[in-house]
Amino acid sequence: MMMMKAAVVRDYGEPLTIEDLPIPCPTEGQVLVKMEASGLCHTDIHAAHGDWPIKPPLPLIPGHEGIGIVTQVGPGVREVKEGDRVAIPWLGYACGVCEYCASGWETLCEKQLNSGYALPGAYAEYATAFARYVGHVPKGVSPLDAAPLSCAGVTTYKAVKVSGARPSDLVAIFGVGGLGHLAIQYAKIAGSTVVAVDLLHEKLDLATSLGADYTINARHEDPAEAIKKLGGADAAICLAVAPRAFEQAYRSLRRGGRLVFVALPADNHVQIPIFETVLNGISIIGSIVGTRVDLKEVFELHAAGRTKVIYETRKLDEVNHCFEEVEAGKVPARLVFEF
Repeated sequence: MMMMKAAVVRDYGEPLTIEDLPIPCPTEGQVLVKMEASGLCHTDIHAAHGDWPIKPPLPLIPGHEGIGIVTQVGPGVREVKEGDRVAIPWLGYACGVCEYCASGWETLCEKQLNSGYALPGAYAEYATAFARYVGHVPKGVSPLDAAPLSCAGVTTYKAVKVSGARPSDLVAIFGVGGLGHLAIQYAKIAGSTVVAVDLLHEKLDLATSLGADYTINARHEDPAEAIKKLGGADAAICLAVAPRAFEQAYRSLRRGGRLVFVALPADNHVQIPIFETVLNGISIIGSIVGTRVDLKEVFELHAAGRTKVIYETRKLDEVNHCFEEVEAGKVPARLVFEF
């Protein structure tokens, strides 16, 4: 029996174990992918800790930013072939026939299965995936770049889309990290003026280098007041995993502004005033990753040289230390496991 190395969650909140497991075999509609790279998303940490109301079944192999080469196709697969480089994203499976799937909102499908959560993920040398839901990585796009684009990229690209960002808009990005550094770039591609908010000077320096027009250190000043002095945000996208950041983003909006919820803090609640929401015509929008079409567009933009992915590489054996680095805010943007 052929074996592979994988990082496994056996108990919520406990360190992951590096184990030798049998290489899985693709079933109907699936492919087997030999991993080249796998990004570390904060969602993986939440999954391993069992932070969210719907917990993943254990044992769990996390990871939904997997990039690799198809080495075997299962019965009925027509979408990909052996030798193709593909991405294993968060949306691992959807039914394809419900109202949401049929209307371009497959990410809302109630029968969806998520990679590295309900399905075994990409923290392994091999992983299976449903062929219909993998992303096709264009030639010339590095696996190390493609990994963060498969979640951080497509998630923030969709968030900028639903924010309605336009060339005349001021868009506030709360949280400059794995997601935020890409959100800044997509908002600039939309033509908007961008203000980036974070607690760390180095993150704000990164934001400036990626095109942010203004930066605000929320440790030293109230970002809502600072943004109001700029005229108020037409749209605010919250990528910071702290409810306070959501509340600051809300207060930064001008009348008619749009607040996009993206980050998923373990503390699941924010306080939003009803009176001001109604009188100021504020919209609050939840945005969850993106569709296969969104992912295709993200890869196309990167292949065209429109975006830059900031990451550092690690080995899978270092996974527990990597979790600690991310939680301590010591990572400039994204960590990527290189196989």
